[in-house]
Amino acid sequence: MMPRCSVQSPDVQLFQTLNGLQQLAETHRFKAWLLDQFGVLHDGKQPYPGAITTLKKLANSGAKMVIISNSSRRASTTLEKLGSLGFDPSLFVGAVTSGELTHQSVQRRDDAWFAALGKCCIHMTWSGRGAISLEGLGLQVVENVKDADFILAHGTEALGNPSGDAIPMKLEELENILEQCAAKHIPMVVANPDFVTVEARALRVMPGTLAAKYEELGGEVKWMGKPDKIIYKAAMELVGVDPIDSIAVGDSLHHDIKGANAAAVQSVLITGGIHATELGLGSFADVADLSSVQALASKYDAYPSYVLPAFTW
Repeated sequence: MMPRCSVQSPDVQLFQTLNGLQQLAETHRFKAWLLDQFGVLHDGKQPYPGAITTLKKLANSGAKMVIISNSSRRASTTLEKLGSLGFDPSLFVGAVTSGELTHQSVQRRDDAWFAALGKCCIHMTWSGRGAISLEGLGLQVVENVKDADFILAHGTEALGNPSGDAIPMKLEELENILEQCAAKHIPMVVANPDFVTVEARALRVMPGTLAAKYEELGGEVKWMGKPDKIIYKAAMELVGVDPIDSIAVGDSLHHDIKGANAAAVQSVLITGGIHATELGLGSFADVADLSSVQALASKYDAYPSYVLPAFTW
């Protein structure tokens, strides 16, 4: 019997607390498991304790697993990265990333919004983390805002130039460019909607922060990942299941859990990821105070079905 938390949101939405995923996996209620990576499986540098073993046991229970990630990189790169960290990529049906959805949408232009986007872009990308390639998209990267049709935001560390190189820039410098873009009224496509991510227990600023700033400036933003249900729909189509047969696991209430709510998918919140500091957690697998979890869920208007400290069996 899985214990049920007695506290509830104003909408009388309860969550269940778990010590590990074994209890839930062995019910065989869910065919598809949609797994976030940063803050759940790893911290960007190394796997969390027990995550590799838990993933194998979940696969052995018959779960069909898909990575759903607000990574600005493509799906194949994401699976390669997981392999380099010690995870077995063959355990996953595949991966759906916000970067992959962005690449496909810009390339295909089979929707009216993207069809009208234009070809010249200001490209905000990564430097130390590795720039994002735009190969195959038929885009012209420009440095002058007056020549741009739109902004493509993959990262928060650099500005791309026509040669394909990345010029390192501070966040404030990129925000200054956004002010110029807003004055010209050009749209932005954000390939990673996260505001921050966990990296080796620290929080790193992500492109969603730039997108939120651009909206504050009055700019139009196309958000390409969680919490939009587009990424959940793509993952479920990959497995061939309906929402009722799916469960999402993530550490961000605003992105993972709110997105699962929008997609009518049940969800598991990992409290030891992005919200660890907010919940007063000092070390891995610390158990969060249930009233604190409930208060945070109400703050973000995002309600998990289950809560556990870490991705463990």
